[in-house]
Amino acid sequence: MDIATPQGPAEVTLDEPADPAFLLVLTHGSNGGVDAPDLLAVREEALALGGAVARVLQPFRRAGRRAPGSAARQDEAWLTVVAELRKGFPDVPLIQCGRSNGARVACRTALKAGARGVIALAFPLHPPGRPERSRADELRAAGVEVVVVNGDRDPFGVPDPADATFVQVMPGERHDLARRPAEVGAVVGEWLRRWSTGRP
Repeated sequence: MDIATPQGPAEVTLDEPADPAFLLVLTHGSNGGVDAPDLLAVREEALALGGAVARVLQPFRRAGRRAPGSAARQDEAWLTVVAELRKGFPDVPLIQCGRSNGARVACRTALKAGARGVIALAFPLHPPGRPERSRADELRAAGVEVVVVNGDRDPFGVPDPADATFVQVMPGERHDLARRPAEVGAVVGEWLRRWSTGRP
């Protein structure tokens, strides 16, 4: 389904069990889509735990662009989508998940969206080769539990454990986390399990 936002329509693919324990809203990076291997692995874990999963193709990707635009525009569009989805799931915990640029969006908007936690896959700590331009403040500003999964070969860097609730570093993985996506899903699933009863 499409959801109208101030930045254009977002496309949402929703998997909805009969009595969901939580709502997981996840999204992609700047150049990817909602079928990235790590996102699909997280989706499978969430569904197995009784969660509803909404995969959001953000407006800039829906329009065929690679440049996501300003943080303010991205966040405005994201919060519009989440607010619309919450109408169908008003009484269950909301978990936000994103990979790369989408992880930044999920962290920045967590409090405003009313999320109970964030899953940050391949969080881009800094531009490649520019460690002085750290984005760790976005992780710290989330204001909720943040679970990070990054590869140890990620050219965008690896967040410090002090900047998130939990940081899992995957040996041999690069930014796409594509070598062993099932392991990424398993790491996230262990944390998601606490939400499967609706009582974190």
